[in-house]
Amino acid sequence: MEITSINPANGQNIKTYTLDTPEQAKAKIAATQEAWLSWKKTTFEERKILLHKMAGILRTRANELSVLMANEMGKPVTQGLAEVEKCAFACEYYADNVETFLKDTLVETDASKSYYTYNPIGIVLAVMPWNFPLFQVFRFLVPALAVGNAGVLKHASNVPGCALVIQDIVEEAGFPKNIFQTLMIGSRDVEAVIENDYIKAVTLTGSNAAGSKVASKAGELIKKTVLELGGSDAYVVLEDADLDLAAQVCVDARYVNSGQSCIAGKRFIVVKSVIEEFTKKFVEFAKAKVVGDPLDPKTHIGPQARVDLRDELHNQVLASVAGGAKLVLGGVVPDDNTAFYPATVLTNVKPGIVSFDEELFGPVASIIEAEDEEHAIELANQSQFGLGSAVFTTDIARGEKIAATRLEAGMAFVNANVKSDPRIPFGGVKQSGYGRELSVWGIHEFVNIKTVYIR
Repeated sequence: MEITSINPANGQNIKTYTLDTPEQAKAKIAATQEAWLSWKKTTFEERKILLHKMAGILRTRANELSVLMANEMGKPVTQGLAEVEKCAFACEYYADNVETFLKDTLVETDASKSYYTYNPIGIVLAVMPWNFPLFQVFRFLVPALAVGNAGVLKHASNVPGCALVIQDIVEEAGFPKNIFQTLMIGSRDVEAVIENDYIKAVTLTGSNAAGSKVASKAGELIKKTVLELGGSDAYVVLEDADLDLAAQVCVDARYVNSGQSCIAGKRFIVVKSVIEEFTKKFVEFAKAKVVGDPLDPKTHIGPQARVDLRDELHNQVLASVAGGAKLVLGGVVPDDNTAFYPATVLTNVKPGIVSFDEELFGPVASIIEAEDEEHAIELANQSQFGLGSAVFTTDIARGEKIAATRLEAGMAFVNANVKSDPRIPFGGVKQSGYGRELSVWGIHEFVNIKTVYIR
């Protein structure tokens, strides 16, 4: 079987790839297992040197990689360059901190000596999406390699070039051959990979349906999973917010990566007394976002990753309007074979309307009216998702209390848009998944935390 990558900005075929047969995939995994048997014995110092080298390679190849992402999934090149830099920073962060994160911890007991230590577990399977085709992979891969694990990747079918170039970068950095491999397989083949005895754990970023299937199969086999799933992040704007700041940050949060981000702000819940002014500013800032060729550095919003995804998004907009939402900007599908969709704003959004209840994975903002702070928090938490959240207020103590204790999400930001950072844990609650990536918590997800007790 074959897959063909298609440029969503012009509808043209880029390249056709031959998929691995089940036997070829099995052989790749066996080769990775063989490589891991030696890799797990390496020292922190050996791994640190390679991680720093990989950071340098990423920066050297940044232009090439940003163009590849633009061509395969439509990411504007300036945002692609930022993604490459984040991957490089992750390499450096774990290189500089892995030894501290995995240092033996002494515990006082009735033993003469007792402590816990961290051992690598083997091969981690990563099932990754297309929206951040490099960083989604590196945020699993870098801590995995740093701790002494190995990895195999099943990437999204529309970014095969990105999948293969990551393997190339790992090898160029000097990591052992086969310690990380891309499996060129379809979704239907993932179950067989999870069943492979050499696979010890699975991490998935993607849809709730995919996460449920993967977790079910892994759970059946007693293999650990980390899931980062959908999000419908609520940004709460209170009556004392700096509305210029709030509107600009919210617009940037909604339209980053052409709106295709799990942690993009999606539901903007605004206290009634300031909603008219906020909406006016939001629409003005949204109109300033340039939709166009992702290879043009001036572009803010490129095409959606695929035409079918764009059409699904548009249907959600139409259903929202039919349910009572008001379309105040955008919402028009271009009459061509591209996957573009304009910056779109819906107002009068309420519970029960599609754009409130579902995740809209594209450049569509939903503005929701709240009576007061309590009502705004109630609306924010009235969601099946709980990935990121934010609150805007000039009373920092008030904002911090809301963020820390009241918003049902894995991450809560004050006067800022939600973002991932290798230094802080990343993940959600409710239907947004479980487990954490990044920071010290991410590196501890896939290790054997072993107790050592000496009488």
